[in-house]
Amino acid sequence: MRFRHPDGSTVHLAYCTNVHPAETLEGVVAQLGAHCEPVRRRLGVERLGIGLWLASDAVHALTADAGAPGRLRTELDRRGLEVVTLNGFPYEGFGADEVKYRVYRPDWSDPQRLQYTTDLARLLAVLLPDDVTEGTISTLPLAWRTGYDEGAAHRAHGALNELAHRLDDLYEATGRQIRVALEPEPGCVVESTADALAPLAALPAHRIGLCLDTCHLATGFEEPVGALAALGRAGITVFKAQLSAALHAGDPRDPAVRAALAAFDEPRFLHQTRARVDGTLHGTDDLGQALTPGALPDTVPWRAHFHVPLHAPPAPPLTSTLDVLRDTLGVLLGGPHPLTRHLEVETYTWQALPARSRPTTDAALADGIAAELRLAADLLADLGLKEQQ
Repeated sequence: MRFRHPDGSTVHLAYCTNVHPAETLEGVVAQLGAHCEPVRRRLGVERLGIGLWLASDAVHALTADAGAPGRLRTELDRRGLEVVTLNGFPYEGFGADEVKYRVYRPDWSDPQRLQYTTDLARLLAVLLPDDVTEGTISTLPLAWRTGYDEGAAHRAHGALNELAHRLDDLYEATGRQIRVALEPEPGCVVESTADALAPLAALPAHRIGLCLDTCHLATGFEEPVGALAALGRAGITVFKAQLSAALHAGDPRDPAVRAALAAFDEPRFLHQTRARVDGTLHGTDDLGQALTPGALPDTVPWRAHFHVPLHAPPAPPLTSTLDVLRDTLGVLLGGPHPLTRHLEVETYTWQALPARSRPTTDAALADGIAAELRLAADLLADLGLKEQQ
């Protein structure tokens, strides 16, 4: 979906296909018809943006056959789908029964990450619509925090600088500007926007910037206005924003609140949980750990890294951080010029929701994704953006 900002520029809205578990090229092509096209039809639009996730197996298939990227582009076109952004955070196994810490491997100290992201950039240059010259790829924020020493930091810095050179070469060869965006996430080396300032300041700003995930921002109790102002002062560009909402528990001392939180403690993904007391952030790597007595301060609200559907917050006594998403969009797009032009709804946790909230059919999932996109579109309309048909 495309929107016209009041300044005349185009802002793209997509949804991320990491919600679908396909990891092979055949599976990716199949999901376009099984999931993405039905979402487009529910929205009643001629063109739907998707933030494509391509696992390493799919990438290998696309790079091994010179004609494969063009055939994928044809499949997108004939189904009314377009790609301006890729989710390059998960490398493989995101559809596994247990993902947890494996989503952070390989990290940027491993040469596999550089090769994978380079391949994604070359593929995106082919997949971009004919009238679009700028693409983005979100990626993990260097590494998970444990085991990341000075040697790993040196290798990661070198890999990202090499990537920037490769992206420059790709632009010279194709005329397509592909940019990569580090996505701060709780528990990682770069957990917050503040953590991103120093690493990104040392990298080529025209190629490497930030992906702002509003669930992660909210989980860390970051305030959107201040966070984005600091990024601006540092000359760091938000190349991409992921529209998502975290789980919010107002009174974790309440047994009913803890029982409601326990329903979201599931075995597939990490749900890093945070509490802030007098400006100090306290945290656990997972929600189950937070529910252990004494693990977190319980006199203040908790927020958990669980991407809850934008249009369907959890039932009381819990809620979501949709207000943080709304405030962030106000800063990013409410000014005279957009601070980012690529937006991606990223609720990949539909099948990890408590059973009563989980879609049980493909049709129900398509209904939910379409409802999220329509809510996002309404938020953009409130800021004066006009949907383009």
